[in-house]
Parts: sequence; structure tokens; C-alpha cells
Amino acid sequence: MTTAFVLDKEAILCRHTVKGWRPLQILLPAIGEEEIEGNSPIAAYQVGRVALLASLSANNWMPEKSQAVAENEDISATFAMTYHYAKAHNIAVPNLTKDAHTDDIDFITYRQLIPQLPAALSAQLSQAIQLLRWQADTQFCSRCSAPVSAAKLSERAMVCQVCGLRQYPRVQPCVITAITRPNPQTGETQILLAHHHRYGQPTTQLQYGLIAGFVEVGESLEHAVVREVAEEVGIRLTDIRYVSSQPWPFPSNLMLGFRASYVSGEIVIQEEELSHADFFDLSDLPKIPFKGSIAHDLIAQIAHEQGIIL
Repeated sequence: MTTAFVLDKEAILCRHTVKGWRPLQILLPAIGEEEIEGNSPIAAYQVGRVALLASLSANNWMPEKSQAVAENEDISATFAMTYHYAKAHNIAVPNLTKDAHTDDIDFITYRQLIPQLPAALSAQLSQAIQLLRWQADTQFCSRCSAPVSAAKLSERAMVCQVCGLRQYPRVQPCVITAITRPNPQTGETQILLAHHHRYGQPTTQLQYGLIAGFVEVGESLEHAVVREVAEEVGIRLTDIRYVSSQPWPFPSNLMLGFRASYVSGEIVIQEEELSHADFFDLSDLPKIPFKGSIAHDLIAQIAHEQGIIL
């Protein structure tokens, strides 16, 4: 059975269940060999429709993870497509007009979904968002400006019909770092958190996160960590070490998580990026990023080492 997720930009068509919102899987017509070769109006790969890699959760290489592999096997889909594509190709999807709309089916944003989804499913939906956006944004050749079309044989590439240039999805590497030190008065472990302007100014509690930024040309990942921290808060680090990574579809990032220890320096914030930054005791944290984000995972890992469950 071939199924697909349906997306509208960064929102996924979902059904509300006892476990919360879950992505709907739409049944697709069978794809034969002649269709895969591009001779059918519903080919395996078109603009607005992409094939997804099989879910690769940590369970596949880290057996000690408590989440069962079987839990993820029945939730992955083969394809993802836009709602516009589904409608244009007469694929049966719920009609979300005002008259036909129901409370248990709706488009839910990725940010709303990720705290309640298994890691494998979150990664697959992230991949779908990035690939569909890349297709929409890659309509002309970057070399000669001629229109491009999807490559045949299901290759993930947009091909110029004039000069032959092939354009592939790009990934933007970013570093994100959890920086710790002992509280100078009590010795309790503290973590550096910052309120970024992008979080906005809500009427309730401000949200704080970790220092993060894009890797620049010619940099190692460790150099990017040192530079970003120096630029945003003006302190020095030691013991920089990689922890884990997460694909992040805003817009098409690969978040590379690090931990480091504070060495010296007074916090001086980069005012264009931050409104406040400070070291917080792990027992008295402000509002932090939501569960499922790598920022939350890094903070939770450090807290767990100190016997604190977030």
C-alpha cells in the first residue's frame, strides 16, 4: 500500500486521536514501472510530490532507546505532497471548506506537532517540508535563468533544459551549544540561556533558548561554536564536544548540538540578536524550547545528569 502525507507549506494534514494530532496517510494510486519512468501524469517524482526516505530513528542503531521500533514502522509514509497537488491530480483528500470542515481533521503546524510525535515521524515530516519547499523555490536555473524541471528516474534534482545544470536540495549546517558552569555562590550547575528577538515579546513568561548560529564557509564546527558564542554573549569556552544532530525545516537546517564549559568573560549580549542572556540554575529554569527540539534535548540531558527531570 502506497501512502502520502499532505502538506500546506509547514502544516500537515492531521486527524485528532486519543494520543493527540496525528498525520493522516492518504492512499495513493499504484505506481507502475511506466509511471516511475515518467510516462504517466502521476509520476513517482514531480513538483509538488516527493518520495521520502524510510524513517531512521535512533532505535535503528541505539537498541537501548525505550521507544519501540515497531511503534514507528506503521506511521511512516512513502510520499509527501502538497494539498494543491492532491487536488489537481484528483487524489482523494478531505475537503477542508467551511461547510465540510470537521474538528477532528485539520492542518496542524510542524511546531505544534513535534512535541507529541515519535522522533522518526518528526524527522520524516521535516524532510517532507524541506523537499517540497525546495521544489517550489527552485524553478529557474541559477546559472542561465532558464526554467527547470524535475529529473527523471526519481532523482532528487531540478534540471535545466538549456544548460543541463542539476540543482540538488541544500542543507544549511547550524551549531547550537549548551554551555554550563558551577554557580559561583552555591556550586549548583548552571546553563547559559538567552532570550532571542525571534521569540517575540509574549504577555506571559519569556522563552529562553541556547546560543545557535549558521556555520560559515571555511569554518570547522568547533570554530563556529566559539565564534557564535563570542559574537552573541562575549564569553570564552573550553571542552567543546559534539552531542547529536537534528534536521530542522526552518528553512532547511541541520542543527548540530554541542556542549561546552564556560572559561571566562562577562556576558555582553549582541543586541541585534538578543534581549537578555544569563546563567540559570538547573533547579530554577525559565521557559525553555518545547520538547522534541534539540535545544530541549540538550538542556534535558544536562538536567538529567544532575537528577532533575524536566
